[in-house]
Amino acid sequence: MKKTDVKLICFYGPESTGKSTMARHFAGLYQTEFVPEVSREMILSNNFSVEDIIKIGKAQTDRIKEKTKTANKILFCDTDLITTQIYSKQYLNVVPPVLHELEQEIQFDQYFLFNIDVPWVSDGLRDLGNQREQMMKIFEEELMKRKIRPTLVRGDWHEREEIIKQKIKTLFQN
Repeated sequence: MKKTDVKLICFYGPESTGKSTMARHFAGLYQTEFVPEVSREMILSNNFSVEDIIKIGKAQTDRIKEKTKTANKILFCDTDLITTQIYSKQYLNVVPPVLHELEQEIQFDQYFLFNIDVPWVSDGLRDLGNQREQMMKIFEEELMKRKIRPTLVRGDWHEREEIIKQKIKTLFQN
């Protein structure tokens, strides 16, 4: 995707760390759009196929491109294709090559890596509560492989919000 005037923000990290809540919250604060985790609209359980994960990857990419057209200077994304790859490997033990291709179509201006220092909450799809440290490490490693330097989001909800606000402020100063 070619660069636009819209800053693309990725809220990234393991499940149950506040990414969805913060994406909605910040879209409201900045009077703009956010892109939810599209997989939640497409699957009802963690029993899915390679074909399903490919559809999820394509739908997530398309949704980001679509929302970029209507966003007000900044677009908050609840997930990315790296995350889709991580969960494909976790549940299917394979990462279809098309997920790597789709990853290249979106270039985020900023990654926020959400720490696991908040309580894990079950929601019917989340099932990795007992593997939080391991999943956090995987998420960090995937960013390191790509030389992406995220801003770590940690602490209580107020502290998390302040970390994000401060970093966004610097993005618009450049």
